[in-house]
Amino acid sequence: MNKFEEWKNLAAVNSETPITQKQGDSKKSAVKDKLGRSYSTGARKTSVARIWVNNGSGKLVVNGKPIEQYFSLEKNVQVATEPLKTLGLSDKFDVNATVRGGGSSGQAGSIKHGIAKALSLFNPDLRPTLKSNGFLTRDSRVVERKKYGQHKARKKTQFSKR
Repeated sequence: MNKFEEWKNLAAVNSETPITQKQGDSKKSAVKDKLGRSYSTGARKTSVARIWVNNGSGKLVVNGKPIEQYFSLEKNVQVATEPLKTLGLSDKFDVNATVRGGGSSGQAGSIKHGIAKALSLFNPDLRPTLKSNGFLTRDSRVVERKKYGQHKARKKTQFSKR
């Protein structure tokens, strides 16, 4: 079991509050906990993000810090908040995220994936828009491992004729 699978299992087991509320039929029901939040996990490369979304004023907190303070690059902030900006809901939802593993760009991508999944659980009517923009699809690209006898993952040693 690699690091990604360990963190994904940990995130699934250690959610802070159990899911208790389901409304309507199984296809179009909002999934919220006792506090009115929707929970989801997002993943990118080797990072896993646990996301809680609820109604609020647009506050985004990552590992206890505001998102602008957590990510040093503005590009990562834009990537992480892309689903909210696409839907025009940046000032309507509060997002609390816990991220582990990977680098900053992988963490931003995992937050983006988690926010999209949590929003689709919070309001199932948003799902078609999120799906058509590709936010619900996990980017499965990971770094290829280095092979024995090679310089890098694919770079071979130079052939010597004599």
